[in-house]
Amino acid sequence: MAILKFRVYFEEDDSIYRDVAVRHTQTFLQLHQIILKAYEFDTKHQATFYRSNDNWQRGREISLEKYDKPYKAPPLLMAETNIGSEIFDPNQKFIYVYDFVKNWSFLVELINVSKEEGGKLEYPAVIKSEGIPPSQYGTKGIVGDKLTEIEEKYDLTKGTEGFGEEGEEGEGETDQEGEEGGEEGEEEL
Repeated sequence: MAILKFRVYFEEDDSIYRDVAVRHTQTFLQLHQIILKAYEFDTKHQATFYRSNDNWQRGREISLEKYDKPYKAPPLLMAETNIGSEIFDPNQKFIYVYDFVKNWSFLVELINVSKEEGGKLEYPAVIKSEGIPPSQYGTKGIVGDKLTEIEEKYDLTKGTEGFGEEGEEGEGETDQEGEEGGEEGEEEL
């Protein structure tokens, strides 16, 4: 059974990508789900894939469902379309669009085909993550979670050697004097 490895780039920054592996017999619905998992997005919005060429031009649509919009040709449905059936090129490309309001776009490129399955992998699988993904709903998201993890790991709330505790002598006095001194110096110039 062939294993297809795709690199999924965040369209606005190609240094942010996720590599995912799927069986050629799995559906685009499963690819859609693993991309959302890889980027830590929820599954609440509309989505579609477009078959693409080397210039990232949109071709045949493979949609989550049939939406109320004009189509040049009726879309294929993700749940009914095997990924292997849409691979026509060793470097096959797809454009993946999620949440038509925010228009999250990802460039999906086939980077490897192998006959061997990874022994302990359950497909589809995320096999590599590069860069911090965009936050789906603004600042609250992965960045906030990462900062929380760091704070817990290093316990930044407790004073450490060389850093005074709140209310200790000398706290803030040098900062205020330094600021005032800087302002006076600027006025004299």
